[in-house]
Amino acid sequence: MHGVSALTTTTALTALLVLVASWLLIGALGLVQSNRIGWVARTLFPLGALVALGMAGMGAMSLATGFAAQTSVLAFGLPDMPFHVRLDALSGFFLLLLGSAGAGISIFAAGYFRQGEGTAPGLLCLQYHVFLASMALVVLADDAYLFMVAWETMALSSYFLVTTQHRIPEIQRAGFLYLLMAHVGALALLLCFGVLHGGSWLMTFDSMRAATLSPAWAAAAFLLALFGFGAKAGLVPLHVWLPEAHPAAPSPVSAMMSGLMLKVAVYGMLRISFDLLHAGPWWWGMLTLAVGLATALFGAVFAAVQTDMKRLLAYSSIENIGLIFAALGLALLCYAFDMRLLAALALTAALLHALNHALFKSLLFLATGSVLHATHERSLGKLGGLIRRMPWVATLALVGTLSLAGLPPLNGFVSEWLLLQAFLSTPSIPHAFINMIVPLGAAVVALTAALAGYVMVKFYGVIFLGQPREPSLMQAHDAGWLERVGLAWLALGCILIGVFPQAALDAIAGVTQTLLGTVIQRGPAPWWIAPVAQAQASYSGLWLLLGMAGVIAVMFVLVRRMYHGRVRRVSPWNCGYPELTPRMQDTAEGFGQPIRHMFGPFFRIEREVPSPDDQLPRYRIQIDDHLWHGLYLPLARIVGWLADALSVLQRGRLAIYLLYSFLTLIVLLVFVL
Repeated sequence: MHGVSALTTTTALTALLVLVASWLLIGALGLVQSNRIGWVARTLFPLGALVALGMAGMGAMSLATGFAAQTSVLAFGLPDMPFHVRLDALSGFFLLLLGSAGAGISIFAAGYFRQGEGTAPGLLCLQYHVFLASMALVVLADDAYLFMVAWETMALSSYFLVTTQHRIPEIQRAGFLYLLMAHVGALALLLCFGVLHGGSWLMTFDSMRAATLSPAWAAAAFLLALFGFGAKAGLVPLHVWLPEAHPAAPSPVSAMMSGLMLKVAVYGMLRISFDLLHAGPWWWGMLTLAVGLATALFGAVFAAVQTDMKRLLAYSSIENIGLIFAALGLALLCYAFDMRLLAALALTAALLHALNHALFKSLLFLATGSVLHATHERSLGKLGGLIRRMPWVATLALVGTLSLAGLPPLNGFVSEWLLLQAFLSTPSIPHAFINMIVPLGAAVVALTAALAGYVMVKFYGVIFLGQPREPSLMQAHDAGWLERVGLAWLALGCILIGVFPQAALDAIAGVTQTLLGTVIQRGPAPWWIAPVAQAQASYSGLWLLLGMAGVIAVMFVLVRRMYHGRVRRVSPWNCGYPELTPRMQDTAEGFGQPIRHMFGPFFRIEREVPSPDDQLPRYRIQIDDHLWHGLYLPLARIVGWLADALSVLQRGRLAIYLLYSFLTLIVLLVFVL
């Protein structure tokens, strides 16, 4: 039996590497006929979706069968630094996330991409599948060398995808900002691995696990990891690239970046904090918790005032990443006090919300892509009434909208409910100050969830309900069948996890067992969860769904029986207006106005108000980020000033450069001797 288990795990790791190579091969095949959209979109992207399904299947199998951690050394890399790979519960879960959401995105992309959209189709196919393969390699990496190579490949390939429409100046600027922040974060991670390496030349994760660091060096490694992964995940104040890059990218790329790439950053933080550093003192958790809650509230508030549908979803991603890091911080905090069951509950909430966000945020970004193709509009002020023209997209987007709003019986509710349960259990922490402060996090989570629901009412209502705000919307068309399949796949995941959450919790149990040594309590049935104790708190998505369906059915029957034959149809009362027009509908600006008033200090607001004598009155309001103007622009000016000051060293003469080299050699010899 032991030999069979070892063979199975070896086969699983080999199969995963074959799947990664398959993505790279599919990308390379795109260059064979790079201008044939039929070959690239209708053949290669569906093949990429099949590979993603295989990736999800292998990840699920490794979690379901309890494979022991399996490692291997590849015949790649430098002569004395080969690549090391590892498959364990943590990597298996994120491969499941990557494959399940990636399959739906790839199927949608097969029907979405068209000829003449910037980058040639074949080159776009290469960049797309290299992006997927590099994310999988980050998750499988078992040494710092492979991790950083895959991490930088992920950053570069996603940069080229963001700048698909590279002739547009705004997209060029968004791509540059993204690449700059990605490399700043990568530098922090490189320094983090330098602290963790433990004296091993191979820089393997095993040597880092065995290394004994002083508290100061361990704290330095943790802070560098939080900075580096926070820059990729979009934590405040490192979030500035995200609302620029997501709207600039094609919608399938936006879905991959928000749904998948941000979760790779979550994976990295979990790998270093719980696995390589074995957690740490309680202030690590408090810091991560505070940053996560601030990010969540910041993202929700800014999402509420957006008038661009893709920027709205980008800020919503910041909010959800904040919730995930808040749950991660709570897990670190509880683990520091040896409260492993509560730590397992918080970590379960973090992992489940990461999976849920990958599904519903990918679904919503793809739905906005269908709207963009059908209307050529991103501005919420020029949309409306699309439920009549795009019923498939509207119906499937409603699933994602309700999931993001955290409404039962869909998946978003389950993870947020688990997070609140974890917060409500914190008074048992043996620390007076933390007992006073941490429960306030539950109030912040509740406020953030309420704002998220408000944002989703705005998002769905302005786009799909009411009357069209522009005459051109009457020509809008529904999504094609491949796009519908991709959207339906993601919507099905949102429903199944919401109705049968225990299956997802069972998959996560292997991760919490590996990292924390314990698991939360299993529910009495796949459709019933009770993470702490059934008498204390339990939830059943299936029974709630059946109850809702029963109430609707009873009300329908009663109305039919009581009022059948006595119904009189008349025109609805319209507040005295003889005719309702689109100008009378709520606008995106109108939805955001109460938030602007209540959270005014969050925003940097510039208003243009016409005078009473203005013949062509124009009202304009622009909402900016204080951090951009107060932190990043001054920093950019300082860097520019330093660059100008140092430019005097570049004289353009060979003799001067030789002098620099000679002086450097002299200084090094002095220090060595």
